[in-house]
Amino acid sequence: MAEVPGSARLVLASGVVHMDEQAAVFAAMLVGWERQQKSRLLAEATIEPRMALLRRFAEFAGSFPWRWGPVDVEDFTVSLMSGGSRLAPSTIRSYHLTLRMFCDYLLDGRYGWVGECEQRFGSIPSQVCHDFNTVAHLNDYEGRPGRRPFTYEELQHLFDFLDARVERITRSGRKGAWAALRDAQMVKTCYAYGLRRRELCNLDIADLRPNPHMRQWGTYGAVHVRYGKAVRGGTPRRRSVLTVPEFDWVVEGMRQWAEEARPLLVSADRDALWLTERRQRISVNTMDRRFSWLREQAGLGADLSLHCLRHSYVTHLVEFGYPERFVTEQVGHSYASTTAIYTSVSNDFKTKTLKAALARVYNSKEER
Repeated sequence: MAEVPGSARLVLASGVVHMDEQAAVFAAMLVGWERQQKSRLLAEATIEPRMALLRRFAEFAGSFPWRWGPVDVEDFTVSLMSGGSRLAPSTIRSYHLTLRMFCDYLLDGRYGWVGECEQRFGSIPSQVCHDFNTVAHLNDYEGRPGRRPFTYEELQHLFDFLDARVERITRSGRKGAWAALRDAQMVKTCYAYGLRRRELCNLDIADLRPNPHMRQWGTYGAVHVRYGKAVRGGTPRRRSVLTVPEFDWVVEGMRQWAEEARPLLVSADRDALWLTERRQRISVNTMDRRFSWLREQAGLGADLSLHCLRHSYVTHLVEFGYPERFVTEQVGHSYASTTAIYTSVSNDFKTKTLKAALARVYNSKEER
């Protein structure tokens, strides 16, 4: 029978005597699990942090998987919660999940690690992560409490600051007006279409699409997202995000950027919508740093991240009265429950909704 990817026989050479057998077997376990994950098409960005965590845990425990026990997980968790760099519960839960999955891999009979460990060390791996010593996933949203949608006032303040910055640099004649305009339009586009950071940075000129029902918007009636969030090792999901009337102000800004500002730097055969001054596609990390600096200069709270603009988009579409299904498809969620986590409607919206419900119910009773 053919060996499955990640099995012990594929990564441990038979008849080889190792100088440090325990370290060699542990290294082979990591290679085997890495192969198993790659066979599931998981991304390197997912696999590498998991490998690093396992090495870190082995160093902390001072032993190898066939000697690990639940107490090692408990001590490791306490160390993560100590000191000034206390980790978030969601981060620790992801660590527990990685350890649990690695132990499940070792205990799966198809991979042969139990037999190898018993033969070589007289001890076998066991599951060290249980309900009694790991973080339970009790809440749908585990982000920082300070992370929330921007208010309308905060958005207006941010956009006014970005526009004023472009005008100020342009009037001064200093270098940087082009980059300031790019930054301003990227932030506005992120909000106006509810995009994730990676989706925003990976947009191409060809991803700007028309809406046949709004021909006056030209090629800015929708954006075609080709790098949506992948699920369980799948390819990036695609979707088209329509321009909505409440955010039609973004059309003029997109037109100015795509037809006037961007051509000043690139030739016609360049694909990326957002570029650096060196004619390279702007990266997610660069945009994160740019937004953090802009937010600080604008005097807004440090908890308001670029992703909070996406939360704002969802919240404001709900307040504008768009159906739940439309909002879910616009932001690329698989389930409406995920969209609901992003929604944080204002007290004014709640009050208006309640008043409408009261009028509908009690007026109908009086008519009877």
